[in-house]
Amino acid sequence: MKFKLFKEFKEFAVKGNMIDIAIGVIIGTAFNKVVNVLVKEVLMPPLSFMTDGANWENRKIVLREAIMVDGKANPEEIAIGYGKLLEAGVDFLVIAFTVFIVVKVMNSLKKEADDPKNTKVVTPKNIELMNKTNELLEKQNEYLLKVLGEKNN
Repeated sequence: MKFKLFKEFKEFAVKGNMIDIAIGVIIGTAFNKVVNVLVKEVLMPPLSFMTDGANWENRKIVLREAIMVDGKANPEEIAIGYGKLLEAGVDFLVIAFTVFIVVKVMNSLKKEADDPKNTKVVTPKNIELMNKTNELLEKQNEYLLKVLGEKNN
């Protein structure tokens, strides 16, 4: 059992899946930093300006005020912090839109690369082989139809 699990893990690591996952995590972490700056430094300031300088991160609905006794809050304030939720929502929208654009661009590039007639982009070997196989099958079918047609006459 242990050896089978180790063998599967080795196959998983050797096939490059682990490397792909690691690259995805690293790029995702860097992308997260970019999105945080974009939201906090680019999108939120104009939103704050339009709402008379409201700081969205600190916005909350106070359910119970803190009562100060001898300089300490007793009991502590209870509040719903909707500002952080708003900021997280803007983060999500920016990430979702950016990922949508990236996937859209990648799909268009992939379509160009998969088209064997497009000479501007290098076609992957597997697509070239499939195209050649398809051409050979079409020629074979034409030949068989011709041969069978002559036999029937």
